[in-house]
Amino acid sequence: MISPHCLSASVAEMADGRILAASHNGAYVIRFEGDVRLTLCTTIDEYFQRMYDDPAFVSVWVDLCSAEGLDSTTLGLLAKLALTVKERFGFQPAIYSCDPGINRLIRSMGFAQLFVLREELCGTPEEAAEIPVVEGSENEVKEKVIEAHKVLMELSPENRARFKDLLSALECG
Repeated sequence: MISPHCLSASVAEMADGRILAASHNGAYVIRFEGDVRLTLCTTIDEYFQRMYDDPAFVSVWVDLCSAEGLDSTTLGLLAKLALTVKERFGFQPAIYSCDPGINRLIRSMGFAQLFVLREELCGTPEEAAEIPVVEGSENEVKEKVIEAHKVLMELSPENRARFKDLLSALECG
């Protein structure tokens, strides 16, 4: 079984985001690296779907310790992950994050109610491999962005106010 125990992890300077994952006997670890943006939303969403479809799926940890930034679409997809896992599988996933700015961001989005938050380094297994990027059409990406923001808006009145204008613009555009 993959252990979520914390190990030292260092990553060289990164700008472009990427996602790595590993699984063993239904235990998944997903690591976000660099600046993870909506350009990866189709990749993220499709990987989560394959994970849910795994009959052996029993746990998931999200490692944000190598993330430099997460946009609101990525945050919405993570919120959707937590809600889906809780609804379909009956547990809360864990998020490991050691960056004070990202910790503030995920707390401000209401993630404390969705995830077990661990403000510490987490070692992702060495066999973690980069998830191949899945290119979505402009319309597919737009739909995922809208869905991600709707999920965030459901979490709190602050999020509703924060993303109301953006969602209106996306839905009208």
